[in-house]
Amino acid sequence: MLNRKIATSTAAVALLLTWSAGLTPAHAAPSSPAPTAAGWLARQLVDGERLETVVDQVPYPDQGATADAVLAFAAAGVAQDNATKATDWLARPQTLAAYLGDGTTESYAGAHAKLALVAQVQGRDPRSFGGVDLISRLTALQAPSGRFSDKSAYGDYSNGITQSLAVIALERHGTAPEAAVDYLVDAACQDGGFPLYLEQTPCASDADTTGYAAQALLASGRQAEAARALEWLEGVQGPGGGFRGSGPTPQENANSTGLAAQALRVGGRTAAADKAVAFLKSLQVGCGDAARAGAIAYDATGFDQGNATRATTQGITGIVGVGLLELSAHGEATAPASDCPITTTTTTTTTTAVPATTTTAGTSTSSEPAAAAPVTSNGTRQLARTGFEPGPALALGVLLIATGVLALLLARPRRAER
Repeated sequence: MLNRKIATSTAAVALLLTWSAGLTPAHAAPSSPAPTAAGWLARQLVDGERLETVVDQVPYPDQGATADAVLAFAAAGVAQDNATKATDWLARPQTLAAYLGDGTTESYAGAHAKLALVAQVQGRDPRSFGGVDLISRLTALQAPSGRFSDKSAYGDYSNGITQSLAVIALERHGTAPEAAVDYLVDAACQDGGFPLYLEQTPCASDADTTGYAAQALLASGRQAEAARALEWLEGVQGPGGGFRGSGPTPQENANSTGLAAQALRVGGRTAAADKAVAFLKSLQVGCGDAARAGAIAYDATGFDQGNATRATTQGITGIVGVGLLELSAHGEATAPASDCPITTTTTTTTTTAVPATTTTAGTSTSSEPAAAAPVTSNGTRQLARTGFEPGPALALGVLLIATGVLALLLARPRRAER
C-alpha cells in the first residue's frame, strides 16, 4: 500500500514537472528597446535614405520625419550607415529647396533650425550643408523682437517649437542671440509651460513645446525658467507616465511623451523621466510580431503604420534621454535586426516512479515567446508589462505544491497497513 502511494504521488509530481517545464514567460520584450526601435525604423527608410508620408495612397518624401530619424539613430547609437545616407539625401539641392524654401521669397525657420541640428549631430558643417548656409539663413529670419518667423507667401507657420529649435541650434553653433532667448522666456504661460502658438490669448501650455523649450532654456543657461517648465511637465504627467498633446492630439501619446521624457532627463527629473520611459516601452511592439518588433505605437489604440514611424523617432530620443545640445552620431554602423529571444525547446525525460509499478512518460513542449508590449500584430491591446515574468515562479510553485503533497502522503498514519 505504501509503495502504491509513493508510486501514485511520484507520478503526480513527475506529471506536474512535465507540465511546468513547458511554462515560459507569456511575453518577451526587446531587451534593448532603443536600438531595436531604431532597427525597425531603419527598415522603414525608402531606399535606405528617407521616410515618406502617404496621403490619399500617394507617397511623398518627408524631410522632417527623416531628420527626426537621423536624430533617433544618433540617440540609439546604431544605424549610422542609414543616418549618413539620410543626411546625404537631406543635403541634396532638390530636397533642400522643397523643405527650406529658396531662401529669398520662401524661407522656413523651423526647417532651417532642424536641419542645422542634423548637420551638427552628424558632424557636418551647418554653414555649408548641401551648399546652403543654414546658420545665416536662420538668423536672417529673426525679427527685432527675437522671434524666428517664416518668410512665405503662404503665411507664417513658425511657433514655439521653431523658436526652441532655433535657440538650441544656435547655442550648438556658438551662442544664441540674447533677444531670441528673451523672446522664448517671455513666451511662457503663467503656469510655467510654453504654448505651441505664439502671441495668442489665452496662453495654452503644450507638452511638446514645453519639452523643446526646457531644453533650449537649459542650453542657454536660463536655469530658473527651465525649472518652471520642468515643474509644469511633472504636474501634467499622467499616472501611467504619459503626456497628452494639445489641439488635435489630446490623448497620451508617444510623441508628446518622448519629447517630455528627453527634457525631464536632461533637466535631472529622474523619477518623472523614468515614468515617461516606462510609458513609451508599454507602447513598443514585442517579439511576437517579427515584422514590427521594436516599433513604438503612437498611442494605446495600437500599431498604425501611418503614424508609427514618427512616434518611433521621438519615442527613441525619449527612451535614451540624451539632450539635443549633446547628441552626436557616434555608434554602430549597422541597424540591429532584432534582439528578441530565440525560440527554444524544452524536453523532459522519462521518469520511472517505482520499478514495475507506475511510470510517467515525459512529453516535449515548444517555448515560443509572444509579444511583450501591449501592441499585438492585429492591433489589439494587452496589459502592460510589469517587469515580473510569471513562468519560472509559477513552475516553482507547482513543484513546491507537488512535493508537499508527496510529503503529506508519506507522513500520514498508514492505517490500512496496521
